[in-house]
Formats: sequence, C-alpha cells, structure tokens
Amino acid sequence: MTPVAHPARALACSPRGGGNTDTATALFAQGFTDAGGRIEVAHLRTYHVAPCVSCQHCERSPEGSCPLSPTDNSTPLFDMLLTAPTLFIASPIYFYHLPAQLKAFIDRGQSHWIRRARGDSTLESLPRRTAWVTLVAGRKQGERLFEGSLITLRYFLRIFNFDLAPPLTLLGCDDAASLGGNTDLAARVHAYGAQAARHCPPAS
Repeated sequence: MTPVAHPARALACSPRGGGNTDTATALFAQGFTDAGGRIEVAHLRTYHVAPCVSCQHCERSPEGSCPLSPTDNSTPLFDMLLTAPTLFIASPIYFYHLPAQLKAFIDRGQSHWIRRARGDSTLESLPRRTAWVTLVAGRKQGERLFEGSLITLRYFLRIFNFDLAPPLTLLGCDDAASLGGNTDLAARVHAYGAQAARHCPPAS
C-alpha cells in the first residue's frame, strides 16, 4: 500500500481573524505554493483547546494520556505535529509572549512530553523536521520582544522532532493592514515561505 503523502501545515494563531497574523500565514502559504510545495492552512481560533489544569493524570497514566483530549479539539492539532513534513506557525505577540490559546495548546503538550520522556516509540521515531515561525508585533521596538516566545516554541516543538528555523520577526504591525499594505514586509514573508518549500523533504 502506498503511504499517504502529508502536506506541510501552517497554523495561524491569532484569536482575531483578518489581521496581520492571517495575512502572514496567507503570504507564507503562497510563497510555499509558488515554490512548488503543498501546504494546508488551519486557524487555531477555530479549535477549542482546554487549558492544562496540572491534574498530573498524564504522569500517573501508563499511556501518558490526557483526560481533556476527548473533550476538545486538541487531538487533530497534535496530529498535525505528528504528520506534517514541515510546519509553519504565525502568531502575534501579546505582552511579550504568545496569545492565550496558543499557550494553552503548548501547555497541553505536557502529556506528549511525558510519553517522549518514557521512550514512546511513535514520538522517538519521528523524522527530524523543520518548523518555520513568523511572529508579528505591534511595537516598533522592544528589548527581547520575541525571546520568550521563541524559547517556548523551540522546546515545545522539540518534543515532536521539529527544529526551529531562523524565525521571521516583524515589528510595527499595529493595525490590520500593516503587513498587507507594506510591499517590502509582504515580500519577506512570501520569500520565507518559498525558502521553507525548498528545504521541505518529500512528504511521506
């Protein structure tokens, strides 16, 4: 049987539709497609993700299971991380960090971290892959503005054998038209998508 070829996945993580994060995701996907890649886009705000409550069930459970998984939409999101040959994440910056729903999703990765620490064969056998990240900030300047978000993303994605590519960080995108109306910034995001497609391994 021929294995299913999975497309690259892009996850737009703004809680608000139609803003710069959605624009960045669309530009990245267009660049990826123009370079010959295949990518599917999802918006995190359309998924219900219950926050981790530190119940420690995953630590006590032999399977490392999370009791919240049957109650929300986190499973298809984690499936993206398990199957995508390349991942793109776009997120706004709120108070020097990631927005609440994305952070909730990341916190729910604890059960997968437990499984990985126990030598889970599914997670350990995942191929090394690359995650591409664009972070969008309204501020025009800010010391260490993106640092905390990138540290969090780097260690979260490491559970799933993703290495973080050099990120694309955008400053001064304060209103909804900031990115789409700036030809230079839009071209940078499009080129970032094309670069990711050229480095994407064949889907498997």
